[in-house]
Amino acid sequence: MLSDEEKRLAALRIYHVLDTAPEDRFDGLAKLASYICDTPVALVSFVDKDRLWFKARVGLEISEVSRDRSFCEHAINQPDSLFMVPDATQDARFSANPLVTSAPYIRFYAGVPLVSPEHQLLGTLCVIDTVPRELNLPQQEALRTLAYQVVTQLEIQRKVEKLEESDENLQKTLIQLQALSVTDPLTGLKNRRAFEERLNEEFSRAQRYDTPLSFLLLDVDRFKQFNDTFGHLAGDELLQSLARLLEEKNRIEDFVARYGGEEFAIIMPNTDLESALITAERCRSEIEQLPHQITMSIGVSTLSTTMPNPTALVAAADVALYDAKDNGRNRVEVYTG
Repeated sequence: MLSDEEKRLAALRIYHVLDTAPEDRFDGLAKLASYICDTPVALVSFVDKDRLWFKARVGLEISEVSRDRSFCEHAINQPDSLFMVPDATQDARFSANPLVTSAPYIRFYAGVPLVSPEHQLLGTLCVIDTVPRELNLPQQEALRTLAYQVVTQLEIQRKVEKLEESDENLQKTLIQLQALSVTDPLTGLKNRRAFEERLNEEFSRAQRYDTPLSFLLLDVDRFKQFNDTFGHLAGDELLQSLARLLEEKNRIEDFVARYGGEEFAIIMPNTDLESALITAERCRSEIEQLPHQITMSIGVSTLSTTMPNPTALVAAADVALYDAKDNGRNRVEVYTG
């Protein structure tokens, strides 16, 4: 179980404020405290494990002091009231303190604890003078109000960070969902939807820049027979193996997708018919050598002036695929028009 001090330190770290750069919103509150209380020094301080660290400071050059020397250590032990030391030299708790006996020669101190909404003590808003004095009631009330504003600023930043984190998580979720929407869950390849989007893009690009575009449509031979013999689980494993092989054997710029059922599709940008045939034959040969004792028929088509749209390119490969099936399977056929 955490001690009270461990809980307090954990609460302080939630705000991610320690050792951060100066900020106008905290500097402004410190300046206002100095002005209202008519003191040369005002500090927004946070009590860390072994030190007192100043987020904002007016009239003091140092950025932190040892916790065992700090007046704020006493102030946070009175969470419901303003802690005031009219003359430190006359106070047994502080008369021998190095901050009193040497620079900055503290004589007067008044601090209001910074209390989180969860009632954890974070630090203080304090004012300091080098001469003995006291704050009047309006000044005391103003210091309490400003301390509340310090905590309010911390809470605002905390909520902003939570919103940013939530937004980042939402963006990650949207990216993941988008990826899932275009991914075939069985093989991990892009699905039919992603295939159609990419085909439209590559078809338009090839027409615009007058570059070659080839397309492969691949179908597992006698897949139903394989399923009937070995079961659907073995059939799924086969499709996964084929997907991995096709991705490994094709170029990064080629787009491999599961077209549907036991059919796969490969879009090959900047690829002429001769190169597409070499790739198709390599895929066919590699698949034939798999331990599954399965073969694949492949239809190949290449963009021509007679193809008005992407559908025509696919239809041409489909015709070639049927020719491959009719001519004995386990072969590559080209659409000849």
